[in-house]
Amino acid sequence: MSEISKVTVSDLAELHVLVEQYRAFYKQPENDKTPSFLAERITNQEAVAFMARIEGQAVGFTLLYPTFSTVSLSNIWLLNDLFVLETARGNGVATELMDVAESAAKQAGATRVFLRTANDNLPAQSLYEGRNWVKDEVFRRYDLVF
Repeated sequence: MSEISKVTVSDLAELHVLVEQYRAFYKQPENDKTPSFLAERITNQEAVAFMARIEGQAVGFTLLYPTFSTVSLSNIWLLNDLFVLETARGNGVATELMDVAESAAKQAGATRVFLRTANDNLPAQSLYEGRNWVKDEVFRRYDLVF
C-alpha cells in the first residue's frame, strides 16, 4: 500500500522526475520547461496533483485540471495524467491514485471527471473500465496543433 498526498511546491522536484518519465512513455523528450510548467500549475492552483510514495519514494502521480461544462452548467475535472513507475506497478498504486482523484473531484463539486488515453494503452483502459468509467461513443475528439 502506498501513501498518497496532495502535491505542494515542496514536492515539485520529485514530481518533475516522475513527469519526465511519464512524458518519455508518450515518446516526448525531456524538456527544460517541465519544472516551471509544473510550478506554475501548482502555485496558481490551476491543477490538483497527487503523488504516491512507497517507503518514502515517489512512485506515481496523477494530475487533474478543474474546468467547466456549459452543457451541464457544472464544474468538471480533466484527469490529464496518471503514471506509476514500472517497478511499482501491480501494487494497487494506480487504483489508490484514482480513488483519491475521484474523491477530490467529487468533494470539489465536480459532476464528472473525464480523461483520454492512448488507443494502445490497454492496461490503463482496463483500469478505467474496471472502475466503471465509460468509453465515450457519442463524441468525436478533434485537435488543432500549433
